[in-house]
Amino acid sequence: GPPVAAPAPGPSHNLGLNVHSMTPATSPIGASGVAHRSQSSEGVSSLSSSPSNSLETQSQSLSRSQSMDIDSVSCEKSMSQVDVDSGIENMEVDENDRREKRSLTDKEPPSGSEVSEEQALQLVSKIFRVSWKDRDRDVIFLTSLCVQFKQNPKEVYSDFKDLIGQILMEVLMMSTQSRDENPFASLTATSQPIAAAARSPDRNLVLNTGSNPGTSPMFCSVGSFGSGSLSSVGGSGSTSVSDSCSDHFTIETCKETEMLNYLIECFDRVGIEERKAPKMCSQPAVSQLLSNIRSQCISHAALVLHGSLTQPRLLQQQSLLVPYMLCRNLPFGFIQELVRTTYQDEEVFKQIFIPILQGLALASKECSLDSDNFKYPLMALGELCEIKFGKTHPMCSLVVSLPLWLPKSLSPGAGRELQRLSYLGAFFSLSVFAEDDTKVVEKYFSGPAITLENNRVVSQSLQHYLELARLELFKILHNILLNGETREAALSYMAAVVNANMKKAQMQTDDRLVSTDGFMLNFLWVLQQLSTKIKLETVDPTYIFHPRCRIILPTDETRVKATMEDVTDWMAELYRDPSQFSEPKFPTECFFLTLHAHHLSILPSCRRYIRRLRAIRELNRTVEDLKNNESQWKDSPLATRHREMLKRCKTQLKKLVRCKACADAGLLDENFLRRCLNFYGMVIQLMLRILDPAYPNMKLPLNLDVPKVFAALPEFYVEDVAEFLFFIVQYAPQVLYEPCTQDIVMFLVVMLCNQNYIRNPYLIAKLVEVMFMTNPAVQPRTQKFFEMIENHPLSTKLLVPSLMKFYTDVEHTGATSEFYDKFTIRYHISTIFKSLWQNIAHHGTFMEEFNLLTLHLKCKDYWNEGPRLIDQQQARQSQLAQDERVSRSYLALATETVDMFHILTKQVQKPFLRPCCPSVHVLI
Repeated sequence: GPPVAAPAPGPSHNLGLNVHSMTPATSPIGASGVAHRSQSSEGVSSLSSSPSNSLETQSQSLSRSQSMDIDSVSCEKSMSQVDVDSGIENMEVDENDRREKRSLTDKEPPSGSEVSEEQALQLVSKIFRVSWKDRDRDVIFLTSLCVQFKQNPKEVYSDFKDLIGQILMEVLMMSTQSRDENPFASLTATSQPIAAAARSPDRNLVLNTGSNPGTSPMFCSVGSFGSGSLSSVGGSGSTSVSDSCSDHFTIETCKETEMLNYLIECFDRVGIEERKAPKMCSQPAVSQLLSNIRSQCISHAALVLHGSLTQPRLLQQQSLLVPYMLCRNLPFGFIQELVRTTYQDEEVFKQIFIPILQGLALASKECSLDSDNFKYPLMALGELCEIKFGKTHPMCSLVVSLPLWLPKSLSPGAGRELQRLSYLGAFFSLSVFAEDDTKVVEKYFSGPAITLENNRVVSQSLQHYLELARLELFKILHNILLNGETREAALSYMAAVVNANMKKAQMQTDDRLVSTDGFMLNFLWVLQQLSTKIKLETVDPTYIFHPRCRIILPTDETRVKATMEDVTDWMAELYRDPSQFSEPKFPTECFFLTLHAHHLSILPSCRRYIRRLRAIRELNRTVEDLKNNESQWKDSPLATRHREMLKRCKTQLKKLVRCKACADAGLLDENFLRRCLNFYGMVIQLMLRILDPAYPNMKLPLNLDVPKVFAALPEFYVEDVAEFLFFIVQYAPQVLYEPCTQDIVMFLVVMLCNQNYIRNPYLIAKLVEVMFMTNPAVQPRTQKFFEMIENHPLSTKLLVPSLMKFYTDVEHTGATSEFYDKFTIRYHISTIFKSLWQNIAHHGTFMEEFNLLTLHLKCKDYWNEGPRLIDQQQARQSQLAQDERVSRSYLALATETVDMFHILTKQVQKPFLRPCCPSVHVLI
């Protein structure tokens, strides 16, 4: 009937609505569903109504919160893209019919007026698109209810909750019992719950479930989800191609899908009514009614997903909801309510959501960064893990209960196993590296020429994609850690990734046994985010020696100062009194896991990058040599062989250049490198506090007795800092200037000025090399950093004498290659001396050292030896390229050494004019 502006007071108790409390809707599956207040902001997902495929839109959609509040403006925009006309067909009805069929909510009653039972019935029939009075277009006629109302209308339902249940069961039973007819086929879609969210020209989603798809709510508009064909074709009840799970974005055409789609649309129409008539819908009775409608839609959807109305679904089958979730087109709040309704019944909860989790993992495994397809499984899992009731995250608990959350290792390749088999492995495996995913290099770097500008633009896009993916990965793991009952499982997984990949730190690693670089860098990024708010005061520096330390160090792990016997004795002494160990806290565990993750991810990736650059240089040289000497070999018997070699070298060179372009995107990400540098700044602060509790007010020299904790630390704690600095100075020097730079400078100075704290002379040499590489004569872009070192208050007194001492001590390193190593090390020191000599602050220190030391140079042997070495190298130059490099190094060292003495002896000659002592070792 027409709307009533001021309806006559009706018996409100007959509505069966509790206006004082929120009565839970009874779940048909036995779980109590908690009804939430209807909110005017409810509606279709904001992403599904925003088809823009720009990076900005992707960023916004990835960071969209799943809280129940949503900006009203975005709601209006969302609805503006959906064909809505209050549930009344707008194509085949003239204006008079439209006026006659206008429902109660088309004209909102005055504020404060009550809704009559008749008006409530109209609202219910409108939302469910049903009628028990007359057969009409665009509605489902309910024969059973019609008979009941005619026989005894007062006995049909006890309250509206009862009526809603009857309506839904009759509609759903009509769907299951009619073999050929689809009861929903005549309905015009008033919302688009399965409309494709992301659109691009290369992929279409077409759903044909009846003879007239244009008027069926199952019709899905053209959308895009990546490459390849996406279609589900067939009649009602037929089996679709999606049964093979070859495409997880394909919506299965079956009875269950028809029912699900109907329930989803009904759920969505509640939000539509709330937005159209917010005042009326805010009345307690109407609000309760709408909440009951939502809850009943969810409860019946759970029945459908469980297979209770058709045939039971196996856990191995992909959930019917997965395509909806991947297409980002479920109404806002639908999934949250589904979780709320089912999570207290463990068996039903698992039956519904384990297939969803498995479907998302399979979808992620098939995704790649060659399209933006990758983000949808991540977003769906992230939103599931974010759902919480009180302090409980039901989906987090379900995820860690999966058998493959942390599978046991079955082979020596524990790292690769964990990546391939663990539940989160597929999500963490997204990578831009060519060796991890060939699709990326084929799509972005397969053109005829790779220019620097093209590389830069593509790298920024890929880095943006990675940032989006990693942010979702962080949200997933962070929520699992926040959930008290799953925190231990999350920490165990983090530790397992670290322990299973210890072999990645080796110089020669079998990549088949460990996780990929892409996986490890994603893992590292997430751990970095978890560590950003850690305060060093809460970190226990002795954790690595704790009996309950999760990190398993190899028994032969080299320590900074102590021998393995020293470490064993010291730890035996510590363990005599276990009470002195406090239980490890999360900040400590997270910090050390992140530290070891750097050792197993960023550093191996840097080494691989440098090796690739070296291979490219060598191939370039080979190609150039073959081309330049073509006139010599083109007519020789070896011509065919040389041409084949030239062809192979060019092919390999092209491949390596493309791999390097991918690695530039994955590794030379300034934001990521800055995160690494800042974390190493925290590591340095921790070590400096161990060395001197007075930090940052340190004084040199340090105490002669090396603290046992520092002495027993793994040597790579210091070495990794030097190696990472060495890398960024060469390939990303702009990253160097961060707030942590001052601590890095202090650490270099302290270590170089207290060489007795480090047992391995090659580790000292690596620190010297870092200082050498930052010298403006070598790398002009790091002049400021070098000046910070040479002008540091702690360096002016001790740096020069310490370097002079190392210059002489390097004569005997104990290694078999010491004769050759000393040349390189002394070359570095002499270059540093030349720069320090220009600094007035170090002049005095040089003069003091000259007065204290007597330098003896046994030049004769060196100058007799030099020409012989050079002659030999020149003789072999045409045979081995390596000897050519050695020759250049020797000559450079000789020149550098003579140049250094030339500078130093301008003002100080006396120490150099004393007679040579035959017993003194050669210092060059």
